[in-house]
Amino acid sequence: MGMHIGHGYDVHAFAEGRRLILGGVDIPHDRGLDGHSDADVVAHALADAILGAGRLGDIGGLFPDTDPAYEGADSLVLLARVMEVVSAHGLELIDCDCTIAAQAPKLSPYRDRMRENLARACGVPVSAVGLKATTTERLGFVGREEGIAAWAVALVADASPNPASPAAQA
Repeated sequence: MGMHIGHGYDVHAFAEGRRLILGGVDIPHDRGLDGHSDADVVAHALADAILGAGRLGDIGGLFPDTDPAYEGADSLVLLARVMEVVSAHGLELIDCDCTIAAQAPKLSPYRDRMRENLARACGVPVSAVGLKATTTERLGFVGREEGIAAWAVALVADASPNPASPAAQA
């Protein structure tokens, strides 16, 4: 079984009048994140990590911000569609881990719900999804509360022989 890793990163600036959605959870806060979709940086970083592991590009290529069809889109729905693409290439998600950098709000009360939502969108057990949050000790744009960033890593494996899989192309 071939194994492949991928890394994803996303960042969005805060914006007035928007909901703050992270890992599919609507989190009470005075501002949300600016973006074409719901701007869920966690789901976006994870989608890019999974696509990267499959050598399948990034979410901007699949769901361009110039396409009105994705305006306000639910990022968990987009993540589930990423999983369909990955599966069509003979790959399955084995494990992933996400880190959110946010000075505020405090995210630990929402951690379990975020993990559950991400696992459901990916079609994996909750035990296959790691998630943690950190501050940046008031350093940089995150520390100044200008936005939120997220990183993710994903491990995928060849699920079946498929000439389009990264292992078959090696």
